[in-house]
Amino acid sequence: MRKVFIIIGLLVFHFTNAQQLEGFIQEALKSNPEIQKFELQYNITSEKVNEVNTLPNTEFGVGYFASEPETRTGAQRFKVSVKQMLPWFGNITARENYVSSLADAKYEDIVIAKRKLMASISQSYYNLYANTAKQNVLIENIKLLDTYETLALTSVEVGKASVVDVLRLQMRQNELDQLKQVLEQQYLAEQTNFNKLLNRDKNIAVNTINELIMPSEDIELTSQNLELHPELLKYDKLYQSIEQSELLNQKDSNPMIGFGLDYINVEKRPDMNFSDNGKDIVMPMVSLSIPIFNKKYKSQTKQNTLKKLEINAQKEERFNTLETILDKALNDRISARITYATQTKNLKQAKEAEKILIKSYETGTIDFNDVLDIQELQLKFEMNQIESVKSYYVQTTIINYLSN
Repeated sequence: MRKVFIIIGLLVFHFTNAQQLEGFIQEALKSNPEIQKFELQYNITSEKVNEVNTLPNTEFGVGYFASEPETRTGAQRFKVSVKQMLPWFGNITARENYVSSLADAKYEDIVIAKRKLMASISQSYYNLYANTAKQNVLIENIKLLDTYETLALTSVEVGKASVVDVLRLQMRQNELDQLKQVLEQQYLAEQTNFNKLLNRDKNIAVNTINELIMPSEDIELTSQNLELHPELLKYDKLYQSIEQSELLNQKDSNPMIGFGLDYINVEKRPDMNFSDNGKDIVMPMVSLSIPIFNKKYKSQTKQNTLKKLEINAQKEERFNTLETILDKALNDRISARITYATQTKNLKQAKEAEKILIKSYETGTIDFNDVLDIQELQLKFEMNQIESVKSYYVQTTIINYLSN
């Protein structure tokens, strides 16, 4: 877990805000109800070890002779018996091992849930960053259009532009303002999602990084084989639990031995006098419970064999899915870098074109249709640039989730 935090720390550059992403993750791991749910399930399963570490109930019996049978030493009045059945050697240990194996499998649910929570928080955080960055870009573009509107009004006064040009600029401003308001609502929705992952009030403001940069090189994540991922290790633990279940089944198919004691109270014969007169009867007993009809245990063995085949198939299916997700994330991260480089190049050229338009205004000629076209291209390139940076970090988060 510590290594994952180190990796996340490498992903966040120039983090000047008071709360860091790692701090958010630490807070969520302590308070997220889903994590608490899995931890409680694990504790419940672990506690079952004490449940199975017991012997069968001790049987007590009391009987009163309604019609007292007469014996040589006297009449039998009542009977008291006690009996304790004992499982075959190793049965209780087999039960403990089986329950422990179930607890081990349940523990993997906690590890998986924590990894997923860390990934969800990181992705939500990057969504908040991208939304804020886009809003800032829109604010700058609206200010730029205000400048162009001032130029257009001046041109109208000297007869070098028409009122239509001014209206077009104003309509474009309205569109950008609308887009900004939509982003604000999307931000609130994402902020609610982020805060609920931390199990706190949805209205708490989230401070995000001011700027995320595209790393000059892909961050190398030292990872082991994908087969060691917790989602796949869980199938190994489940497989082991079935093996323990079969060992327990074999122990259950063995006989059970019982030890007991019967005590019979005998009343003295009043008309006779001899040494054993009224002597009570004490009878130690040994019993054996043999599963003669053992079809149940044979069926359980067959079920366990089929379950192991099922788990192997599930593990192979999940491995293929995770491998596909990992490969897609790696390729999408490369695509994000390519997109960022292209948008950076295009944005530089768009700004060059903007400078040319401004110089044209100084010479007395300006086409405000070109102004709107260049402004729209600049906005598109800047938005795509932000989106590609966000995509890079989101894909890195996915790669990090699948790495060990």
